Amino acid sequence: MAIHYYCRHCRKSVGKLSDWEADEERLGFHQLTSEERKDMIAFDSHGHRLVKVICEDCEKTLREHPDYHSLESFLH
Repeated sequence: MAIHYYCRHCRKSVGKLSDWEADEERLGFHQLTSEERKDMIAFDSHGHRLVKVICEDCEKTLREHPDYHSLESFLH
């Protein structure tokens, strides 16, 4: 199934990889700890992998407000 990347803060879609591109080792998922996997990767009802990342806009905000790092999401 496809892998969908979305921002953990603003929920904006960041990108999508088709099934043939979705190799765990090439993507580096094998390097994540089980805790990191649990926090970052989920599956939707269609079997697609959903990966939480941080988009450029939210990354800029985090650089300007480092205290936001402690929050799961700083946008409500």
